[in-house]
Amino acid sequence: MKPSRASRRHALRHALLAGGAAAAAIAFPVLAATSKGKGEITIAHIADVSAAQQDVFKDILIGTRAAWQSIDAKQGIRGVSVKHATFEVDGTQAGTNAAIEKILADNACVALCATAGERVALQAVNRLREIKAPIAHVAPWLQNSTLQVDERTFPIFAGRQEQLSHALRVLTEQGVQEIGVVYATEPDFAFYRTDLERIAQNLKMRLRTFAPTEDIAHFARQLTPDTPAILVFVGGTPEIIAFMQGLETSQRQRYLVALADVNLQALLQLGNARKAPVVGTQVVPVLSSPLVVVRQFKTVLARLFDEPPTPLSLAGFIAAQYTYEVLSAMEASVFTRASVLAAFQKREVMDVGGFRVAYDQQRRSASFVAQSMLTVDGRLVS
Repeated sequence: MKPSRASRRHALRHALLAGGAAAAAIAFPVLAATSKGKGEITIAHIADVSAAQQDVFKDILIGTRAAWQSIDAKQGIRGVSVKHATFEVDGTQAGTNAAIEKILADNACVALCATAGERVALQAVNRLREIKAPIAHVAPWLQNSTLQVDERTFPIFAGRQEQLSHALRVLTEQGVQEIGVVYATEPDFAFYRTDLERIAQNLKMRLRTFAPTEDIAHFARQLTPDTPAILVFVGGTPEIIAFMQGLETSQRQRYLVALADVNLQALLQLGNARKAPVVGTQVVPVLSSPLVVVRQFKTVLARLFDEPPTPLSLAGFIAAQYTYEVLSAMEASVFTRASVLAAFQKREVMDVGGFRVAYDQQRRSASFVAQSMLTVDGRLVS
């Protein structure tokens, strides 16, 4: 009997996390309230711990937790202690709704920050809009480029269209007119297909869609010569590793485009790129960047966690630092949901250690995209 997709994913994730606990079981330090003089506020973080999103949630949570612990250790925000409260959900709308109910029941909670992964982030956006909750939803992990952003949502990371446009720019200049999109799972296919088709149309490229199969490695081995040479992979890190391993028997070299949910460092360790160079986009600076926020992130992470830095954990760190910067600059003397929401609604240009947040007419700050390539000889080039 063939192993199920779930069991294969579990095995790949187990390898990915070798040397540490599984993502959902990571022991994070409890934040102490070090700034007692002026009270305490809560910043909520909703994390999708379902199997499909553990790769994303783990790293983003580490980054946000590291930032808030470091901030609180330095007397919080203007002397006010910060409690970072994580609400784990199962990826369903009901689970997200329940988390939001608990968050809103805590009068000390003044904002949500870095909700992840994308499906839960979108669920939270829709639920907060539905109940007209007067609370800021800061830097959710939203990749959908068509979402109508409302007055309580503050996306600071680039969406799929910006990422794909960046990754495909050189290829389109070279005359590439067709790309393929490989979906790793049925939920990925259902959730992302419309957005990807619209993006391809905007880029004036023909799109061939490959629906998910039970065995993604077997599917890779069955690709025919007329399959587009450039394949956008929509799925997580374990799935793309399996897909790359399946490509090993291919006689034709292909190029994979992986979006921000994929951890290229993990591919470097576990994947095999000899037949498939991977162009990976990320919505934060590369880890070798000299920017202040990157150096600060790596220093704090090394001090607080026995975890390697990743673009996703850097994204979580930047989300928390941006929230901190806005709250620190507030004119109001008391942090309430209303005063915090009003501060974010100004959507002022903010420099977060070299990472620039500047909202456009669609209420997004989504212009920054970096790109790295995992080469056929196993080098990660940024």
